[in-house]
Amino acid sequence: VQLQASGGGLVQPGASLRLSCAASVRTFSGSPMGWFRQAPGKDREFVAAIRWSEGTTRYGGAVKGRFTISRDKTSGTAYLQMNTLGPEDTAVYYCALPRGRIIVSSFDGPQHYDYWGQGTQVTVSS
Repeated sequence: VQLQASGGGLVQPGASLRLSCAASVRTFSGSPMGWFRQAPGKDREFVAAIRWSEGTTRYGGAVKGRFTISRDKTSGTAYLQMNTLGPEDTAVYYCALPRGRIIVSSFDGPQHYDYWGQGTQVTVSS
């Protein structure tokens, strides 16, 4: 399984970005696609996740209300719409996929994910 993340860039505070993550396979209906981020010198942080089948979502506290995760089951692509970005959102963003179904309460644990994309840099600066 390969995951290809894209859409990062340099934006000013208050701007929006949309990240994409394309998966090489689509036989993961019960799995969630997760987004995590890691800033320099900090631990990897959960951002959001969505279960492919019914679309159940979960968000990290720092992004709730500003970010929206979605997926296109046909193309096997997940999206992360990020609004009202601030300098604190600067990080490398990774998409990730577990081998099988995991419960919603485990969406935020990176240890539950087996496949990781290469990451895309998001920098928010004036």
